[in-house]
Amino acid sequence: MAIGANEIIRIGIIGCGGIANGKHMPSLAKVKNAKMVAFCDIIEERALKAREKYGTPDCAVYTDYKKLLEDKTIDVVHVLTPNRSHSFITVDALEAGKHVMCEKPMAINSAEAQKMLDAAKRTGKKLTIGYQTRHRTDSLYLKQEIEAGTLGDIYYAEALAIRRRAVPTWGVFLNEYEQGGGPLIDIGTHALDLTLWMMDNYSPKYCVGTTYHALNNSVEQGNDWGNWDPAKFTVEDSAFGFVVMENGATINLRASWALNYADPQEAKTLLCGTKAGADMHDGLRINGIRNNAPYIFTPQLSAKGAAFYDGVKGESPADREARLWIEAVREDKTPFVTPEQAIVITRILEGIYTSAKTGEMFKF
Repeated sequence: MAIGANEIIRIGIIGCGGIANGKHMPSLAKVKNAKMVAFCDIIEERALKAREKYGTPDCAVYTDYKKLLEDKTIDVVHVLTPNRSHSFITVDALEAGKHVMCEKPMAINSAEAQKMLDAAKRTGKKLTIGYQTRHRTDSLYLKQEIEAGTLGDIYYAEALAIRRRAVPTWGVFLNEYEQGGGPLIDIGTHALDLTLWMMDNYSPKYCVGTTYHALNNSVEQGNDWGNWDPAKFTVEDSAFGFVVMENGATINLRASWALNYADPQEAKTLLCGTKAGADMHDGLRINGIRNNAPYIFTPQLSAKGAAFYDGVKGESPADREARLWIEAVREDKTPFVTPEQAIVITRILEGIYTSAKTGEMFKF
């Protein structure tokens, strides 16, 4: 049921750490007629700081998310916790009658993701996953070109999430139990989402994967965020997957926090179609053959107010994600990122990890 344009949408935040402060809360604060009315974190000080910056003095603060869910006036919940808790908190929130934005990845494995999808269908509440890379200007422009048929049928793609030395040293990023993995599930998930969305292909057939702990114990680290503790670096530093789709299309997925690779590229895609190709190597480029000669087209995307901004000048990917999500709730529309799409990403990531452990091909 749609909500009145001037009616306040009340939001509860579960998890007030880095991603909440770096993305969700600053963007939600800009959304018209939406208000953050409750904050929850197992570290109360973080919830109190969030209330001070983004809430009103009478906003509620909790250390137990189930107490927050008891507030029947809350319309929307953002689940911004470590990966392991995404599933059960989201399911509880949906069952409590809330619409849910869950930060990526959807869950640590496909079984947990399926519980989330089932709960959304059972309750009729909206569920979306925080894949803001789709909301970049270059992503939106390329999607328009693909939908217009510029690339033709896309049969080969690369999903790229490669850092040279940018291992996150805060929070629980290096903890396999809490996160379910390293760069593959952290940043590879964005590149894979972007690639599948561009291809509009969510039917994987099989995959082969490898993971590496090659640089975890390095002494000379040169890391962007300072030295990591090798004893705590329990996840892979790099992961690679080769995915074959049901229609024969192939995807090469590369994800790394630390790799001796001179040309880092994060959350980018490369696409090859029957009519043209595209990449995000140095800005968006579309290539093909015209008048029997090769061409490379580089659209100028720095201008404000173009059609893909939806009339909102200078809107960041995070701001656009928040605005469209709240609009979907208010207007009873399908979210920009659906759980049916997101669960396929989780299945493929799980397949790559499983293949890496067993040394065998993983069939979906």
